[in-house]
Amino acid sequence: MYTIPMKHISILIPCGHTSVVNIGATHQILNMVNEMLENMKRPPVFDVHLVGLEKEVKQTTGFFSISPDCLMDDIEKTDLIIIPAIHDPLDVAVERNQTFIPWIVDQYKNGTEVASFCVGAFLLAHTGLLKGKQCATHWMHANNLRNLFPEVEVVDEKIMTEEDGIYTSGGAYAFLNLLLHLIEKYAGRESAVMASKAFSIDIDRDSQSAFIIFEGQKDHGDEQVRQAQEYIEEHYEETIRVDDIADRLAVSRRTLERRFKKATSNTVTEYMQRVKVEAAKKSLETTRKNINEVMYDVGYSDPKSFRDLFKRIAGMTPLDYRNKYNTEAFV
Repeated sequence: MYTIPMKHISILIPCGHTSVVNIGATHQILNMVNEMLENMKRPPVFDVHLVGLEKEVKQTTGFFSISPDCLMDDIEKTDLIIIPAIHDPLDVAVERNQTFIPWIVDQYKNGTEVASFCVGAFLLAHTGLLKGKQCATHWMHANNLRNLFPEVEVVDEKIMTEEDGIYTSGGAYAFLNLLLHLIEKYAGRESAVMASKAFSIDIDRDSQSAFIIFEGQKDHGDEQVRQAQEYIEEHYEETIRVDDIADRLAVSRRTLERRFKKATSNTVTEYMQRVKVEAAKKSLETTRKNINEVMYDVGYSDPKSFRDLFKRIAGMTPLDYRNKYNTEAFV
């Protein structure tokens, strides 16, 4: 029988305020997979280590401390580096964990794969390894990542990305879906399914669109674009033309489109669509209106067009969304 080679896993223990959940759950689940395999008379797959810069890493929250079982300089070669979410301000997080950055780069150049969970993507982006690659992160921080690292293709709707041995996951507990993906890659589909069932994790989920609450980015400093955003948000029930907004602001459509895209990372039309779908989601969550009533309320009259747009942005149909998030709605 083919034996799966053992994989050395380095879960980083950053200094500062990091996600103890990311660290603890990853350590537990990978080791549980080993136990499951051993119960099936198979060899373990994961050699899991907590890797730090210090022998004891105290969380700046004061609630927890973590004791790595090895220090970064002890690791000559590892197969996978996992970067958990770091909740400090970015400049503080980078300063505290600067030593990790060249080490991650050197390991990657020597064949190591690298995964970031949630806002751990910001530290990963500082390595330069995400340049020209897709990257997922928490949807609440996607615009900030996009602005700080314009060379990175931020995909806020995806629950995970994989490209050239670089993996990223979406927000919060989306890291569990990336973890299952990594288990499948390293230990096989059967092990991933076992872990999915043991920990009640929905396997093969590929979108975090349903969880996104769209709030247009307004900290860009362009006053006319902000006025355009506010007009769209106040008149989402109507059919709005881009030319009409440009006329109201006394700028050309081309200028408005260029400045709007630069400021918000959306075209004007995309922004209108996202505002309308967000209003539709709230209505589906909180009222007993039927799908057509919700559609008319947000300015659409073609059921197929509305359904296709809603599914593209929210990741599911309006009916599925209502059934998932509104227990009192009529079927």
